[in-house]
Amino acid sequence: MLFVSYLFPPTGGVGVHRVTKFVKYLPCWGWESSVLTVSNPSVPLRDESLLQDIPAGTIIRRAKTYEPGYAVKQAVSGGQNSHQQGFSPARHLKLLARKCANTLLQPDSQILWHPHAMKAGMRLLADVPHDAIIATGPPFSSFLLGARLARKSGLPLILDYRDEWDISNAYWENKGHGRFANWIQTRQQARVVNAAQVLLATTPSSAAAIGRFAQSHGSSAISTFIYNGFDPDDYTSVPSFPESTRQNAPRRFRLAFIGTLWNLNSIRPVVSALLQVDQENPGLADEIELLVAGRRTPDQETILDQLSTSRVQLTRMPFVSHPEAIKLMRSADALLMINSDLPKAQQIINAKTFEYMAARRPMFVVAPRGDVWDLVRDLPGTLLSLPGEIAGIASHLKLAVERYRCGASEHDAVWDIAQFERKNLARQLADQLDAMVQQSAEETSTRRISTRLPGCSMSDLTGISGKGNPKC
Repeated sequence: MLFVSYLFPPTGGVGVHRVTKFVKYLPCWGWESSVLTVSNPSVPLRDESLLQDIPAGTIIRRAKTYEPGYAVKQAVSGGQNSHQQGFSPARHLKLLARKCANTLLQPDSQILWHPHAMKAGMRLLADVPHDAIIATGPPFSSFLLGARLARKSGLPLILDYRDEWDISNAYWENKGHGRFANWIQTRQQARVVNAAQVLLATTPSSAAAIGRFAQSHGSSAISTFIYNGFDPDDYTSVPSFPESTRQNAPRRFRLAFIGTLWNLNSIRPVVSALLQVDQENPGLADEIELLVAGRRTPDQETILDQLSTSRVQLTRMPFVSHPEAIKLMRSADALLMINSDLPKAQQIINAKTFEYMAARRPMFVVAPRGDVWDLVRDLPGTLLSLPGEIAGIASHLKLAVERYRCGASEHDAVWDIAQFERKNLARQLADQLDAMVQQSAEETSTRRISTRLPGCSMSDLTGISGKGNPKC
């Protein structure tokens, strides 16, 4: 099968892991993968360590994109300056450039990958027999490319929604889509769901929402979900307990967040709660370390700056490789999971949730009630808070530190999480592929019989199984 994925190693970030682990484990269930990806990705992160997961002999075709480099994108990004008041020629030009790009490049700037990618994809399908195509997004221009390749080749198509299309547009940095862009993208999404046989989401609620959209636009595609997960192989060389991963560290309670901080998972409620703890119980605040590692928008950096006058120790780190991220997770006394209180955020289960599970550290969740609450509420040591209830978050912080003081540990707890191992999830995808390809073959066979037997309708062909018109 062919993966159409703009994001692929050595590109870094959590969005790369899903397709990488599918490619790694699908051969265990009878499916070989080839990959169509970009040769010069315009992305902020690289992680060479992810390349070791790609099986030897995997066919990877890389096609050039006409996008500007990420440094150019960053130069015209909104970020912190987008909220400043008053006129500035430079800021005005940046805003104009973003508006032009968001209007002309639909559904995203990665559409500039299509000219070369389409040619490379068709050459690959001509060179090597394939049975199916999976296009994964965002970026959702990959869906358009996957649909074109499926239509040209006649192969069945799966659309893998790592995020929902409308949620991504609503909250991604520098999007700011107007009515015209939203109208175009609604039509684009309607077209691709009608080209697909299976719509794959990452949560139950997302699968239901995508299914409703597809049905309302005339698609008969099956909508289902396969969770993100974790790979036990990634954790075998890292010690299990925080004491063995923190050398010469102060004996503070470490609350760690590993990943990107932006508007969809703002750190603001946690910072507000830490400031409240600092005001009400300075001694307790002096025992807390907040560690954040990963990419952060300027607005989130400003929020973190508020802790500079508190007794809470703030440790900031840049994006780190996946192995280093796992070490940091294992070094924590609790792992912070955040989703902002925004429309549809209850449908999101962050991919890092499963990495946190594999680290077997208690989860400190600040998120709206929804799929993520349902998934983690029964895991050892989990504490659940709502983003708008600052006093409740502060109370849970105090409880977590008290547990730490008393030596409470989840080291010996039972973590029933085998169902989320990447190998098991790859089997679920293989089952979907088997069923889809079989159905596609049966439909093709039926169409061929119909064309060879003039005068027989499709309903007549049920006679093959003992019903309908026996002449057919």
